[in-house]
Amino acid sequence: MLGLKPIQLLPARERVAAALRKAIISKQISEGEVLTLENTAQELGVSITPVREAFQILARDGLIELKQSKGAVVLGINETTIREHYQVRAALESAACALCCENDADLEGIRNALKVAEESLKEGDSSNFADYNQSFHYEIWKASGNKKIRKMLAELWNGLSIGAKSTVEEYAHRSHKEHKDIFAALEKRDAGQVRELMDYHIRRSMEDVLTRYQ
Repeated sequence: MLGLKPIQLLPARERVAAALRKAIISKQISEGEVLTLENTAQELGVSITPVREAFQILARDGLIELKQSKGAVVLGINETTIREHYQVRAALESAACALCCENDADLEGIRNALKVAEESLKEGDSSNFADYNQSFHYEIWKASGNKKIRKMLAELWNGLSIGAKSTVEEYAHRSHKEHKDIFAALEKRDAGQVRELMDYHIRRSMEDVLTRYQ
């Protein structure tokens, strides 16, 4: 027995928003495409309520425009939009890491998320890394003790930022190594180092995504 606990994931509305944001950023969903509550809910296997709430999150973020017909239209996205998104994430996630150090936070949830990912990758399975990745970050936000940062980051989440020429397996191993470095800095309570490591981690993800816009 490894003593691992089930990983925690984001609430349904944030998971739906993340799935849609990732699809928009990666160009899987094109500018001008119409999204409906019913079809989106059916495709993602959820009820209409979290989809409606996710639409509101994405509308505030400028990614979609809500329509009176209970649907939405995908707005244009460009390199500037993407850079601004990741710059905000980098600032907030770095701050969350520093707070974990400053508040001497309990790191057990973060440790568990890292171990679950480690065991899966050791067995050659990267298929669930998106969930393990989400859990690792989510546990950091929780451990920071700042509910506002946690809420803002949950609404900005966009899943794996895989580049145009990367595979999920390649991305998973590179990201997991960075997660281990981040956790080591958290264990040392080195706020300065963990800020730098998380900032690099998020900005590296940004550069990966931007390969789809070249």
